[in-house]
Amino acid sequence: MDTTHDFRFGVNLTTTDPTAVQENARSVEAAGFDLLHATDHLGLHDPVAVLSAAATATAQVRLGTLVLNNEFWNPALLARAVGSLDQISGGRFELGLGCGYMKSEFDSAGIAWRTHADRVAALETTVVELDRIVADDSRKPTPLQRPRPPLLIGAHGKATLELAARHADIVGFSGLTQIPGAAPGTFRIADSAETSERVEFVHQRAGPRAMELEFNVLIQRVEITDDAERTAAGLADGYQRAGLTSARDVLDNPFLLVGTAEEIATEILAARRRYGFTNIVTHWSYRDALAEAMPLVRRWAGDGPGT
Repeated sequence: MDTTHDFRFGVNLTTTDPTAVQENARSVEAAGFDLLHATDHLGLHDPVAVLSAAATATAQVRLGTLVLNNEFWNPALLARAVGSLDQISGGRFELGLGCGYMKSEFDSAGIAWRTHADRVAALETTVVELDRIVADDSRKPTPLQRPRPPLLIGAHGKATLELAARHADIVGFSGLTQIPGAAPGTFRIADSAETSERVEFVHQRAGPRAMELEFNVLIQRVEITDDAERTAAGLADGYQRAGLTSARDVLDNPFLLVGTAEEIATEILAARRRYGFTNIVTHWSYRDALAEAMPLVRRWAGDGPGT
């Protein structure tokens, strides 16, 4: 589907060890990743602090948030963080925003838990106001990237995806949905049909600008194995509540990658054709597994290092 963007690969850095941030950032860059992301959850280090430290330890990898919880910020403070991080990184920052989904974190922070519709409306207000602030050269610090660093909006629900289609440079497909009635933070993983439907929805809402959008996918797990069927069957036992009940469910799911490095590379290329995913990010625990497939993807796709 997407032939306009080269592949970019990234790692979502989640750490509670402040001494490891710079070392981990250097290792991500040395492994050939394009992106290093920090998350915005209570219990982890502040993402601005993490990315500031990572910026001083690296020279090329781009640094982003996947994603900031918009409800924890206001546009003026966010604009200050964006300008600061872009300057500290030498113009390598990418801003990721979302509505927030962990009610327990809102409760811990003493922040009101609003309806999803209210949170989506607030996110749009932030995006519009942020654009206004960072375009004003008199409002310091000014980002090096003009008119502003790339904006990713992370979503799965249609209201937020529609917002992303209108405002974002990068649409982040999380594929996760809170299971009704389950404990907060218990998610269902979207299957291939639902993901295709959401991708098509974004194309419809984006209109002529759809081909300009970069599509990001957060891969929840990457497993290198010589026996994909057996490994997937074992994983299915742990994903029952997420809606995956068989090895085939796991292997067909666009948010999980299981197989040899060659099989995973083939799946990544197939996902670009089917969904347009070219911005591929996984969690820290699976960085080495994804790194095995990256050179193959780039060589077979004919873009980036290794071509």
